[in-house]
Amino acid sequence: MFALVVRFDLKDAPSAAAFDALVALTGEGIRTTEPGTLVYATHTVHDEPLARVFYELYRDREAFEEHERRPHVRHFLEQRDQYVASTRVEFLNPAPSKGID
Repeated sequence: MFALVVRFDLKDAPSAAAFDALVALTGEGIRTTEPGTLVYATHTVHDEPLARVFYELYRDREAFEEHERRPHVRHFLEQRDQYVASTRVEFLNPAPSKGID
């Protein structure tokens, strides 16, 4: 499996609303056209209204690369920067856990 966590800190409340709408649109494409995407979970952060955290789990590296090529993801990547103040991406290594095997 291949996993990552992404944190987005958004510019302001209007940017957060627009970013959330973009995420909702992107999520529909992910849910319906990406069998190799096992988990694509988006979260708001308690007491940080301008922060968003994504947890992404893919079948393998190729599934992640296919995800990045999808039109709905390309659209997200092209549009997100207008709303985002900073981004942090962390690629994860598997460790003992409970969940998807």
